[in-house]
Amino acid sequence: MALIVHKYGGTSMGSTERIRNVAKRVAKWVRAGHQLVVVPSAMSGETNRLLGLAKELSDRPNPRELDMIASTGEQVSVGLLAIALQAEGVDSVSYAGWQVPVKTDSSFSKARIESIDDARVRADLAAGKVVVITGFQGVDPQGHITTLGRGGSDTSAVAVAAAMKADECLIYTDVDGIYTTDPRVVPEARRMKSISFEEMLEMASLGSKVLQIRSVEFAGKYRVPTRVLSSFTPWDIDLEEEARSGTLISFEEDENMEQAVVSGIAFSRDEAKITVVGVPDTPGIAYQILGMVAEANIDVDVIIQNVSHDGKTDFSFTVPRGDYARTLELLQKDVQAKLGARDIVGDPKICKVSIVGIGMRSHVGIASTMFKTLSDEGINIQMITTSEIKTSVVIDEKYMELAVRALHKAFGLDEAKA
Repeated sequence: MALIVHKYGGTSMGSTERIRNVAKRVAKWVRAGHQLVVVPSAMSGETNRLLGLAKELSDRPNPRELDMIASTGEQVSVGLLAIALQAEGVDSVSYAGWQVPVKTDSSFSKARIESIDDARVRADLAAGKVVVITGFQGVDPQGHITTLGRGGSDTSAVAVAAAMKADECLIYTDVDGIYTTDPRVVPEARRMKSISFEEMLEMASLGSKVLQIRSVEFAGKYRVPTRVLSSFTPWDIDLEEEARSGTLISFEEDENMEQAVVSGIAFSRDEAKITVVGVPDTPGIAYQILGMVAEANIDVDVIIQNVSHDGKTDFSFTVPRGDYARTLELLQKDVQAKLGARDIVGDPKICKVSIVGIGMRSHVGIASTMFKTLSDEGINIQMITTSEIKTSVVIDEKYMELAVRALHKAFGLDEAKA
């Protein structure tokens, strides 16, 4: 008997018929002798619908109330799935995040899980029940409902798996695994049978939408075996075949992984660039600019400080596009006059394209191949950032798909057996 955590995305829960199929799949695993904890997302489109209602009433709704509203989508899902399981003859019980409880900090809409009390869940599993827990949500020290941000159900599922030391966490989604890049952009993209934790962490952080980055961080920190697979394969396929399908996030590098210099191409449209023009080139200038941005809970990604001229320099960085207007307003109000900056300018129409691969550690010339490929396509690079296993560039958004296709081909991912 193994303890398995299943996570189902919004499309998998998109209708009562799909929920019934999820219940049949879970029942198959239970009848094979496994203990199951299931973490479903809200039905597809439901969270957007709920938040849209709030936006109709206010341009800037209170974040606490938004979390109260958004959390109800998952509550509906767990109740419906528990009913569907019971109709399949499987004893089950549903819980909201605060009932488990999943304890978080108080950063509404971006809360981070701090601990999970699994006593209640273990008691139900011991009694032979399937436990269905809301993803995406928890409760803060003051008892307020919190949500974890987009994709938060992935994080909930892996965190539950980590807390309970589950044998495996299966993330069922609308794709059948992790691809070398988005197949909608590059039809020749290939599914990988396995990917290292480090590569998956980079892919998630750089724009791959298959898994939320915090779920990958949990998987890595607690070494939770995690597999991404499709919920749209027939529910009655052989259990062993299903358990081997999709893409496994691995924690050990094998010989085959070293052969692929670049494993995948990640990209993100959700980017905006801001430049603080003509600030004093003195110690602490980065902190004075970015300190207030961090205090406003705005994530900063790529950072470049230009060469000094006459004691002045330009300081550029990227933020999520949704935070662009707020960041500009914050800098113009609180930073520009204080630092004597000549201007604050921005560009909300940029994107980030990245190459990722463990093999980059032991191969030289990878970045130059990337730069030459983009140059040959007439694509100008605005910013560059690198790490041991990735190189990212910021370019004009209109060239994103061209860049991804060209890089996918240049590094042989069209032909390579991923």
